[in-house]
Amino acid sequence: MPEEIRAAKRLNSDIDRLLASAQEEAAQTTARAQEQAALLIEDRGLADEARRVSARIVQEAEATAGEVRRGADEYAAGVLIRLEGDLVRTLQSIKRGIELLNERTAAGAAGAGSASEREAPEPAAARTGQGERSGRGDDDDAEAADGEDEAGEDVGAADDRDEDRDPRRSRR
Repeated sequence: MPEEIRAAKRLNSDIDRLLASAQEEAAQTTARAQEQAALLIEDRGLADEARRVSARIVQEAEATAGEVRRGADEYAAGVLIRLEGDLVRTLQSIKRGIELLNERTAAGAAGAGSASEREAPEPAAARTGQGERSGRGDDDDAEAADGEDEAGEDVGAADDRDEDRDPRRSRR
């Protein structure tokens, strides 16, 4: 066999090996690319899921915060309403005490002499420059503080008009 034929066969054999090697390397490169693509797709899916979970957590936190705020507002309104009632009752008690003292003083003065001879002591409200009203021009507040309506009837601390002014009060 001539040398040229042997050289041609070796050349063909080398070409076949190079082709096989190139095909193997191409297959490996393709496999690596597919793995990376799968990881990227998986990462994208994880990122999307993380965004969804994050949005749900934020939404739940906002809802919980709203409930806590509403509860705190209701509690504060209840405390303030009870405090208002206590203050109205205390003010009524103070006014009754002043009236009782004025009556005792007037009765003592009547027993010691005639009303023209002896002047009754001035009520505390008159000494401080404050009359029966608060001086603010708000008749409803003064009326509720007096504990009587215009006809002189006791309206007490649980006046229905107070509930109408405060929308947070619940009707029972």
